[in-house]
Amino acid sequence: MGNTAGARQVHLGEAHVGGLSSRLNWLRAGVLGANDGIVSVAGLVVGVAGATLERGPILIAGVAGLTAGAVSMALGEYISVSSQRDSELAQLATERHELVKDPEAELHELAALYEAKGLTPATARTVATELTAHDALAAHLDAELNLNPDELTSPTHAAAASALSFLLGAALPLIAILLPPPAWRVPVTVLVVLVALGLTGWISARIGGGGARRAVLRVVIGGAAGLAVTYGIGHLFGAAVG
Repeated sequence: MGNTAGARQVHLGEAHVGGLSSRLNWLRAGVLGANDGIVSVAGLVVGVAGATLERGPILIAGVAGLTAGAVSMALGEYISVSSQRDSELAQLATERHELVKDPEAELHELAALYEAKGLTPATARTVATELTAHDALAAHLDAELNLNPDELTSPTHAAAASALSFLLGAALPLIAILLPPPAWRVPVTVLVVLVALGLTGWISARIGGGGARRAVLRVVIGGAAGLAVTYGIGHLFGAAVG
């Protein structure tokens, strides 16, 4: 009984860790989406600001970049997650078929999986039998594929989250470049963008358990270099056209 209870605790602990990992992945994806919005729209509006001091072209370019980027992010995420969900549904169908076709073989397979995790053969058999009696499909999906049939990935939710995170990130440089007077537009935008990138780098490092200082320096230096290049190109083309 003690071994069985311990196995149940391990099983529940693995489910908890899996749920936490899923939430962290969503958070990481949100941070990366915001980071993409910051970088892409900042580079666009700073490049246009290097070519002209007029607010209208900067606003149009920023709104166009924000809209196109959000749509692109949402569409890409929807397609990617739809493919993942199709794979998960196929795995679900395969497990259901195998359980109907040969339930005894599936029971042996489940017991072997728990035995491989360190349980004795007798305890592994008991755990597999009890879990099969409770919900055979869920037991196999968890042990074999680390899937929860009630928590399959949603393409719509993923697309909406990706678009929203991009929009929130992209709004920062757009607001920053439109509010100040012309002489301060680029400096204020660069400052806001670098601070925001530093924050996203720090959050990403904390989520991933890596070194925060290195992550922050990497995104800030990369962002500064990108802004310098786009501003320089905009300034050169602006001067040439003018």
